[in-house]
Amino acid sequence: MPIDNNWIENQIRPIAIGRKNWLFAGSLRAGKRAAAIMSLIQSARLNEHEPYAYLKDVLTRLPTQPQSRIGELLPHRWRPDSA
Repeated sequence: MPIDNNWIENQIRPIAIGRKNWLFAGSLRAGKRAAAIMSLIQSARLNEHEPYAYLKDVLTRLPTQPQSRIGELLPHRWRPDSA
């Protein structure tokens, strides 16, 4: 067993720092928007997508995507080459 827990501390540090910063989102609506974007970014990471490429592609395709096919843009169904 390792004597220190630096690895775990480094993994939770962004959450602890962010918690203080997220208190000042501006309003309840802004906080909900920030939470939605952070959820999309983390979901993209969990699905092994590069978050910047995912968001860039989704935000580019969103205006022309039919509402009936909006689910294709979710991180677990998104394909970068399906333009």
